[in-house]
Amino acid sequence: MKDLRNHNILVVGSSNTDMVIKTNHLPRPGETVLGGTFFMNPGGKGANQAVAVARLGGQVSFICKTGSDIFGHQSQQLFEEEGIDTSYIFSDPKNPSGVALITVDAHAENCIVVASGANANLLPSDLAKSEEAIEKADLILMQLEIPMDTVEFVAKMASKKNKRVILNPAPAQTLSATLLRHLYMITPNETEAEMISGVKITDEVSAKKAAQVIMEMGVQNVIVTLGSKGALIYCDSMVDMVPAIKVEAVDTTAAGDIFNGALTVALAEGRDLREAVRFACKASAISVTRVGAQSSAPYRNEVDIFD
Repeated sequence: MKDLRNHNILVVGSSNTDMVIKTNHLPRPGETVLGGTFFMNPGGKGANQAVAVARLGGQVSFICKTGSDIFGHQSQQLFEEEGIDTSYIFSDPKNPSGVALITVDAHAENCIVVASGANANLLPSDLAKSEEAIEKADLILMQLEIPMDTVEFVAKMASKKNKRVILNPAPAQTLSATLLRHLYMITPNETEAEMISGVKITDEVSAKKAAQVIMEMGVQNVIVTLGSKGALIYCDSMVDMVPAIKVEAVDTTAAGDIFNGALTVALAEGRDLREAVRFACKASAISVTRVGAQSSAPYRNEVDIFD
């Protein structure tokens, strides 16, 4: 395994506790479904990605905000156990830690409701106190479970320092032209790519059109994840489709987060885009064969031997 200890990765984002129920089918409005299995897992898109980076060998710092409660304390302890630098984690004395209520059906599909709590209070003023973390980072990975003002603040600051910023634009939101111009890479899924580009995605051709539109907005590199079909790479140097690896899915929760964490690790190693996306597809494929969010993140040796 290549040593990544001299490649600093910074993840800025959310930390939640996932409360998960597995059941035969997702309830319709007004329906109560009995017979589910309940368990709790650490989650949140930012935390999932930070754990994925750490398990895959990256040196990662994580900026988030948790409540001053049992969930927040447990999260910090778990991050430290994973080898994540927690120096820049803020504690919110007023708001609770974020939680997510997740239902997973027999086909591994899920629906998720998030109560953001302290995540919604991670503010630009907090990031202004964390400039050192941005200064030290080679790559910065963000998502959209924290305030958009904070995401834009980080992107602008990082861009001024010539840092590469990767945005996983999830959950789907409208993005400003200013934010897009400050991104090295964006990694939307089909829904997110449609919202950003205005192009309806029905096949690989329309996915390429959407990616082209997004790139013309100022992003240097676009990776559109297409679920079981794989991932589309669109940039100046190539337009290519990397096929997904066929596995028996058990739970797709956090599959996108694992993909993004793995992609960032591979890029930090200096791999080219196709190799990096292939590595990310492998890590994501392993994750969907397991239940949970962070608990599904594979370790480096698992990905290296997986085909």
